[in-house]
Amino acid sequence: MRRVVITGVGAVTPIGNNVKDFWANLTAGKNGIDYIKSFDSANINVKVAGEIKDFDPIALGLDKSIARRSDKFVQYALIAAKEAMEDSKIEISPERLGVYVGTGVGGLNVFIEETKKYLTEGPKWVSPLFVPMFIPNMASSNIAITYNAQGPSVPVTAACTTGSMAIGEAYKAIAAGFADAIIAGGTEAGATELGIASFASCKALSCSDKIDEASLPFDKRRAGFVLSDGAGIVVLEEYEHAKARNAKIYGEICGYGISSDAHHITAPVADGSIAARAISQAIQQAQISENDVVYINAHGTGTHMNDVAETKAIK
Repeated sequence: MRRVVITGVGAVTPIGNNVKDFWANLTAGKNGIDYIKSFDSANINVKVAGEIKDFDPIALGLDKSIARRSDKFVQYALIAAKEAMEDSKIEISPERLGVYVGTGVGGLNVFIEETKKYLTEGPKWVSPLFVPMFIPNMASSNIAITYNAQGPSVPVTAACTTGSMAIGEAYKAIAAGFADAIIAGGTEAGATELGIASFASCKALSCSDKIDEASLPFDKRRAGFVLSDGAGIVVLEEYEHAKARNAKIYGEICGYGISSDAHHITAPVADGSIAARAISQAIQQAQISENDVVYINAHGTGTHMNDVAETKAIK
């Protein structure tokens, strides 16, 4: 198995539309959660979300025609991928470059707009671009077209684990020799009226109207998560390829584990045993010992069932 490193990073987030601003605001403790401003939330009991602020795709370097033909989830992905590729400065044969960028929902904004047209004006007014703007693989496809990535292109769709799984599967593909570099990550633009209403109906979202107390994972006051938008993209590269071109290396992907509870459409297995198996796989592959210090980036949804099961899995 070949070694895999990270040589480029890009981000569009509720606390910054690039990595520099995102990191500065993150380390300063800035909260990206705020009262919903993109639509009137009077009829929904959820009042806060992590919306993207001051986002102008054209000002950020996206071609006008591409921006016009792309849902927000694609726009976010393209801007984050642009930053990651410019950061990486990679030059590579097209057939050795892949894209593993996923989304949990896809083009929910264009879905809402075109559904309204269909219901009020009739089917002939539905845009011919509806399908190529809506389907989840359009983020990875548009990135592939932009960078002439002719290697494997895989649009992962796996709910909350989409971004992590896309990076993990990209890592495996490079390690196994299917590509020398892969643009990987996740993108989402689901914090719409329909998206928030649907998650609220599932009793999954926090109904708190207190911005600083809405997202409370692993807290006894927890009452759900806060739906947010954004994109996070990394450039994964085979270590020797990166070393040969003297690339800046942020870190190395050393292990990846994957399992499925195969239990319920939303609820985890209560004892956390199957999630623990995925964690164990990653630990063993990365050869982490009992004496090593590790940082755990938890799922931490703040829902009653997840946080208990996840705590058991980690322990």
